[in-house]
Amino acid sequence: MNDAITGRCGTVAIVGRPNVGKSTLLNRILGQKLAITSHKAQTTRHSILGVKTRAEGQILFVDTPGIHRRGESALNRYLNRTARAALADTDLILFVVEALRWTEEDEQALAAVARAGVECIAVINKVDRVEDKEALLPFLQTLGERHAFRELFPVSAARGSQVEALEQAVLAALPEGEPIFPEDQLTDRSERFFAAELLREQLTQRYGEELPYRTTVEIERFEAVDGRYMINALIWVERPGQKAIIIGKQGESLKATATQARLEMQKLFDCPVHLEVWVKIKKSWSSDEAALARLGYSED
Repeated sequence: MNDAITGRCGTVAIVGRPNVGKSTLLNRILGQKLAITSHKAQTTRHSILGVKTRAEGQILFVDTPGIHRRGESALNRYLNRTARAALADTDLILFVVEALRWTEEDEQALAAVARAGVECIAVINKVDRVEDKEALLPFLQTLGERHAFRELFPVSAARGSQVEALEQAVLAALPEGEPIFPEDQLTDRSERFFAAELLREQLTQRYGEELPYRTTVEIERFEAVDGRYMINALIWVERPGQKAIIIGKQGESLKATATQARLEMQKLFDCPVHLEVWVKIKKSWSSDEAALARLGYSED
């Protein structure tokens, strides 16, 4: 650990409803893709720690699943529990909303923030999509009346606008302390975890609205052999028809999905990757608490 790094250190939970850009914001702050993203809601299924070490201190960002009202399956309950659990032990909350949009799920997420009783900065994302910037002022005023936010920050996570200023505001809100992680450590998650996430990202991006919510990925083998990673992955679905869609005609869809996932893994791991993927059926896995736990959806 670098003893020269002193100043502030603390945990910052990034929360909000699905699809407001929480993972994009984390990736932008870290300067590297850590959390998977897509235009579909509920892409994030696990809390992901991202460590940002600066000369002024160290920020431990926790990206969380979107707090949502969608369905009552065991998976949906797990996602909401995971997001709310991140609020229980944090020094600061970034409450992310989409500029000029407020929904019942935003209200639900803000209620969870209020119950946590932790200082909170409101991050108004996607301001680059707002053509009439004057329309932001009444939106900010109304948002400020909803909760006693420490600050309100309009940003564009996709373009990086105001993200540096947001980081400075976050640091100012954190307690004094020594860094917890070495300065070159980016996360506490394993490469095996990210291999599963990168394959699931391709499933989320490539298939229809409903299918990604009925799929998950399990890594059966993750082994370094002669300078390359040998990875065997299972894609779990709930019905035969879903399996057929993912595989596609003569296996072309699955091949394309696996190829792109492999390329993303090589970027992240910085080494060659040999990836083999199979699709299997586990009926109603997303509604079965025991099946979820076996597939890695555990709050332990």
